[in-house]
Amino acid sequence: MSNSLNANEAPTPGGLNSPPPPSGLFPCNWHPWFPWVAPFALYILIMSAGPYLPISAEWNHILRLLVVTPIVLFCSRKMFSARPVQPVASILVGIVVFALWVGPDLLFPEYRHHWLLSNSITGAYDPVGTIEANRTPVYMLLRILVSVLLVPVIEELFWRGFVMRILIKSDFLSVPMGTYAREAFWITAILFAVEHGAYWDVGLLAGIAYNAWLVRTRSLADTILAHAVTNGLLAVYVIVLGKWVYWP
Repeated sequence: MSNSLNANEAPTPGGLNSPPPPSGLFPCNWHPWFPWVAPFALYILIMSAGPYLPISAEWNHILRLLVVTPIVLFCSRKMFSARPVQPVASILVGIVVFALWVGPDLLFPEYRHHWLLSNSITGAYDPVGTIEANRTPVYMLLRILVSVLLVPVIEELFWRGFVMRILIKSDFLSVPMGTYAREAFWITAILFAVEHGAYWDVGLLAGIAYNAWLVRTRSLADTILAHAVTNGLLAVYVIVLGKWVYWP
């Protein structure tokens, strides 16, 4: 795929003012992909294995935190600057994405039942979401910790830090963060949508917004902040208004 790399641009692993990548950290140095892919892959593995593990939903979230967080802190954290370059605007982006996420259901209550959004390919719409047995203070606290503090980091590392760059060049670390290439931009947005199953439509809008914000800011910290704001507002929306369908 063609790309828009400028020969005068110095590659930066994680955006503006990025610290250098780690050297000699084990297992961080197993493979260049590890800090970017491993947290997301392990998270998906633990989440998907939930129905087959002899543990409660609460312990499944604890397991995600215990397994994934150390990798983020000791490996992935070294790959990008944690300081957003446009924090206020990033918060606003997060608010806009939240509005896009819940807006269709508010405007069109039967919207999610359409066959395009609930089928055997994208997944069936779950009208219940979080089952009543899991609506406990401990579960909700764990869900907030995971969805607001962990998920934005691992998803942005994977989708926009890794996928969007490796689609441009196999040596993805040489691609400056936020580099725009049309094919990489749209493929990443579509794959991000697919990840969100029956919510692929708003997932696509979110993917486009986060991709565009990375291109604009060239800072992974800004997309992480925007993503965290979106998830945080969604958590408040779910708990305060009882919209459990958003927490399947």
